[in-house]
Amino acid sequence: MHMKMFPRLLLALFVFFSFFLQYSLAQPAGCPRCPLISAPPRPNPLIKRPPRSPLYPPSLNLMPRRPPNNPGRLANRARILFITQELKRNITYDPQNFTGTWVGNNYCLFKGFYCDTVPDLNITGLAGILFNGARFGGRFLNFYRFIRNLPDIAIFHANSNNFSGVINRNLNQLRYFYELDLSNNKFPGGFPASVIGAKNLTFVDLRYNTYKGSVPPSLFNVDTDVLFINNNGFNQSIPAATFGNTPALFLTLANNKFTGGIPRSIGRAWKTLLEVLFLNNRLTGCLPFEIGYLIKATVFDVGGNLLTGPIPQSFGCLQKLQLLNLAHNEFYGTIPENLCRLPNAYNFSLSYNYFSQVGPACLRLIRARRLDVRRNCIVGLPQQKSAAECTRFSARSKSCARANTFNYVPCRLATSTANLADAEDEEEGRRLATIDEMPAPTPRTYAALEKPHH
Repeated sequence: MHMKMFPRLLLALFVFFSFFLQYSLAQPAGCPRCPLISAPPRPNPLIKRPPRSPLYPPSLNLMPRRPPNNPGRLANRARILFITQELKRNITYDPQNFTGTWVGNNYCLFKGFYCDTVPDLNITGLAGILFNGARFGGRFLNFYRFIRNLPDIAIFHANSNNFSGVINRNLNQLRYFYELDLSNNKFPGGFPASVIGAKNLTFVDLRYNTYKGSVPPSLFNVDTDVLFINNNGFNQSIPAATFGNTPALFLTLANNKFTGGIPRSIGRAWKTLLEVLFLNNRLTGCLPFEIGYLIKATVFDVGGNLLTGPIPQSFGCLQKLQLLNLAHNEFYGTIPENLCRLPNAYNFSLSYNYFSQVGPACLRLIRARRLDVRRNCIVGLPQQKSAAECTRFSARSKSCARANTFNYVPCRLATSTANLADAEDEEEGRRLATIDEMPAPTPRTYAALEKPHH
């Protein structure tokens, strides 16, 4: 008899602990009486990429790097010299005298050219082009004809020039090509789809050109660490189905004309995404709770859009977040206390919105000048919007799709009233470091918003 009851006892214990675990994970901080909501599991990235393979087999016994003035036999010497002289003839403005050094048969001595060992040939070849800031001028500075004749190239940096024309499809034939910087040039038309075909790229910088139209969904399948496409004329919506596939660590779509909402698929990028900038577009709608899955993110910026709604409680899961910008939108409601308790909060800007209430943790962050809530509708705080402006906004009809998800918290937070009281007591007794007393973060993406010197 006792043996028959044992499985039933195990089943009862399983049900009890399942209910207890669901309750402990579902209650958002600051909301001990919210209805029970089962937080969805953390999404898996749609595309599971294996570790990036080396560009050449590590077992190769490569010859030592040779000095530029004595490189030995050079790979593709005749081909590279020919195409270099063709480019030289087309350059009519060269303020830094790059082309004045493009003489002789040893291209390793040319200014802007860098040589290294070609792995599969084991001889010296042209591995890098660095024309950044050269400010070349001329009528026929066609990028693709030049690069397609550099078969061993690994790095091509040519920002702040006057290159133009079509980026040829042969980029996928460049075996060791992994860095491309064409920012601040004069490339026109739609997104250069041939860039997507280059399989080894880990750095893609196309900012400050005149590209326009939509971006192809396959862009976010490119296995790159850095993707800068800011300061162009891209419009239409961000591809929702593939956006979360990106393995990029640093991603900026800022200063374009993107419309629509932030894709829910962003949560799939939780394994990799560190910094993402959406600022100064025309994005609309409410913030998806899936942003809370970005547990590695240190920078999240959607400032200067047309976004609305409350801040999802899931933002309390962004434990590494240092810089948050929601300014100049139409967000409203209560600023979540769990957002203000994030341990690495350095500068959170929520200014120029319609927030109406803050709690004690947020007030402490405001006093430390680490939370900016100017020009909102918070009674009792200085530099707020007028009562008339706030009344007009509150009278407007407002709604968000999937409104029930704003209470999803896909991580473990303090959930009980007792725990919250303990946290508030601790906050009252401990002085919070001000922004001036903290080491400043060193984000990589904001530097991409600065136009390279032309």
